[in-house]
Amino acid sequence: MIKKRKWRRAAKRVQAGSGRPLKPIRWWQLFARSLFYLPLTRDDGRQTVYAVDVPHWQQLQSDDGKGKAHLYLDGKHYAMSKLPAAFPVPGGTIIVETSAFGMKRCHFVTDEGSMQQLIPDARSAEGYRARLDRTHPALSRWIGFVSLLMLIVPIVLAIPQVLEAVSKVPPIAQQFGIFISPIHLPAWLNVVLGACAVAASIERAMRLRWNALLDGST
Repeated sequence: MIKKRKWRRAAKRVQAGSGRPLKPIRWWQLFARSLFYLPLTRDDGRQTVYAVDVPHWQQLQSDDGKGKAHLYLDGKHYAMSKLPAAFPVPGGTIIVETSAFGMKRCHFVTDEGSMQQLIPDARSAEGYRARLDRTHPALSRWIGFVSLLMLIVPIVLAIPQVLEAVSKVPPIAQQFGIFISPIHLPAWLNVVLGACAVAASIERAMRLRWNALLDGST
């Protein structure tokens, strides 16, 4: 129910598009832009193609850090919305949501409630990752497992160190005492672990994998 209200509010933010043509992804936009497609068949049998374009660099220019998603219909700019976005289309709704590391979801939710992920552009980061999963599934699973470890291990090692730092705040220390972390890593190693966690989150975003506990709430 909460999610339905969220997407109903998002649908009210949709604005009409300008009709401009959809530009192809360039190599230098690999991690700066996501592009997904949804082919739909109309009642008269004609097929149309919706495209969702998310320029991630716009998040840096927006006041709320969210940016916009753009919807194209048969190659023409059809609509746009602030993120998270919900675009009503025949038979359902396209929902789009991002995180600080990339895509959280880009799915078509039918009126009956079923959900399917849109098809990533072959030249996008998500497209290259999907191709690896199709052509080398064993390697893809191994990379996914390693990225999960690269995310979990830094979190586990950071928690006791953060708890110790927080417990040293005077009001907390007076009330509960100071927690002594059993783990004390040098600053450079914490930086390396943080970089590993960021890389893992980016890899997971390329597969549209997101978890509030592991990947954060943004």
